[in-house]
Amino acid sequence: MKHNIVGWFEIPVSDMNRAIRFYETVFNLKLDHQLLGPLEMAWFPWVENGMGSGGSLVFSEKNYKPSPDGVLIYLSSQSGDIEEELRTVEKEGGKVLMPKTQISPEIGYMGLFLDTEGNRIAIHAHR
Repeated sequence: MKHNIVGWFEIPVSDMNRAIRFYETVFNLKLDHQLLGPLEMAWFPWVENGMGSGGSLVFSEKNYKPSPDGVLIYLSSQSGDIEEELRTVEKEGGKVLMPKTQISPEIGYMGLFLDTEGNRIAIHAHR
């Protein structure tokens, strides 16, 4: 059986409540807030055997630091048109770095933003 190469992702945060509000509002979804020993996490919803992979926001003063310079994660548009999520980013305290931009007709569109924690995140949709 083949699997996606990404098994899990974690987005570092410095203020979990602020980050949860931001991602729940921008992507119109509900995160599952968990305390796991020294880690505080908020899991994104995922579908078993679905496309993509699961991941979470994570807070740990010792091991996680938000950054605009690290790995770039692409999150899928929940609306199907990234312009909708990008409009919400700035209303919720983030910053759009790249507006909706076509990658190619076959691949679709992307945009880039800084979240409320200072992480650079990409968003993708086919239209």
